[in-house]
Amino acid sequence: MSIRWRLTLFNALAIGLILLVLGLVLFFLLRSALLSDVENTVQSRAVTAARTIESGDALSQDDTEQLTLDGVFVIVRDGRGEVLTQTVSLPQDGEDGEGVWRRALKTGEPASGTAELSRKEGEDYLYAVPVNPPDGSPTGLAQVVEAGKSYGNAEETLEVFGTVLAIGIGTAFLLSLLGAYFLARTALRPVDAVVSSAREITESDLSRRLPVANPKDEIGRLAATFNALLSRLEAAFARREEALVRQRRFAADASHELRTPLTSIRGYTRMLKGWAMDDPRTARESVAAIDRESERMQDLVEALLALTRGDEGAPLDVGRHDLAEVAAEAVEAARTAASGKVSVEYAGGTEVEATFDRDRVRQVASILLDNAVKYTPEGGSVEVRVGEEESRAILEVSDTGAGIAEDQLQLVFERFHRADPSRTEGGAGLGLSIARQIAESHGGTIEVDSEQGKGSTFTLLIPRGDGVP
Repeated sequence: MSIRWRLTLFNALAIGLILLVLGLVLFFLLRSALLSDVENTVQSRAVTAARTIESGDALSQDDTEQLTLDGVFVIVRDGRGEVLTQTVSLPQDGEDGEGVWRRALKTGEPASGTAELSRKEGEDYLYAVPVNPPDGSPTGLAQVVEAGKSYGNAEETLEVFGTVLAIGIGTAFLLSLLGAYFLARTALRPVDAVVSSAREITESDLSRRLPVANPKDEIGRLAATFNALLSRLEAAFARREEALVRQRRFAADASHELRTPLTSIRGYTRMLKGWAMDDPRTARESVAAIDRESERMQDLVEALLALTRGDEGAPLDVGRHDLAEVAAEAVEAARTAASGKVSVEYAGGTEVEATFDRDRVRQVASILLDNAVKYTPEGGSVEVRVGEEESRAILEVSDTGAGIAEDQLQLVFERFHRADPSRTEGGAGLGLSIARQIAESHGGTIEVDSEQGKGSTFTLLIPRGDGVP
């Protein structure tokens, strides 16, 4: 059964139960009021007649008319139960209600009960009051006064009221059923819209969103939450697709980079195998070339392994170190490698302590310096500076090289990307990717600022970590 029908039946049954309880309460309250009115009227007339007789006066015609208003009848009996005065014809087949007046005579207290004396539809309520008229009065034989009235009119009223009440409750229940159905349909209409929109969302199109009719109600909050989930899924799918594209490009680039030295090595080995072994000079050149290409392949494989370890989240060996000391060591190594072709200077500076993996950050500094030296023409200069900014430690490497075009600035950190593709001796284009990966593993970043014809500045920023005031 659908939620709509379950809500409809639940609401209708709840309203129907409430109407039924209210109807029963009203019915029994009215019944009690009508029956109490009959009984109170009979008791009042019986007491009035008893007081008149005890005063020594006989019931006059006016008294009888007043006492018998509203269908009340009065019977006066003597001590043996013989009827002295009556306003109703008693049945011929025995004296109904005998137990009531006998109880009153026996106990000397008023008594009540029911009987069928008036021959009207329904029973009569009887109330008997014992009397003791003064001696010598016209009513001296009277011993008990009995008054009664039929429940017939009250029962007829109750029957009519019950019929009207039943029809009203039935009609109200049907109306509540219809109202509950339309209320449930109206309340669940946004759900239908959500379901319809959700069916149109596919893996290839996660840009669609569910309609939010009222963001403050439960369905609106549910749709808004689902839309937020869709946004996260769309972003995750986009990242997955981007990762797949980068992975495919990475595999293709890696294959291309490995193919070149492998082709060269295979060519030289064929030469050696075929004829070069007989020519010592050619053999030495071939072996040197094979060694050079093997070393190139080794560097490439090590770079790929470094990237793979970084992608897998290899743990860092962090500690408190002086970034200035690391920079000075990297500068000294780069100056030796430059062999005087490019000036490599360290601007110096105060001690800058931070929490980082010393070997990894040293590797970043070496990569940045190697790139700066490589792309700076002979006679140019490379300068390294260390500093701090708020809670971050800074390492800057500036050069006077040719610079990087503006449209290439965001690509220099891509794997296998070379700012100058014609310079194959520059490596596989993985250095800056590895540097950025190491920076990000420390919670930092690498920024680049460059102007063509003037040079470039690469800036490593890493959090100083514990101990920063």
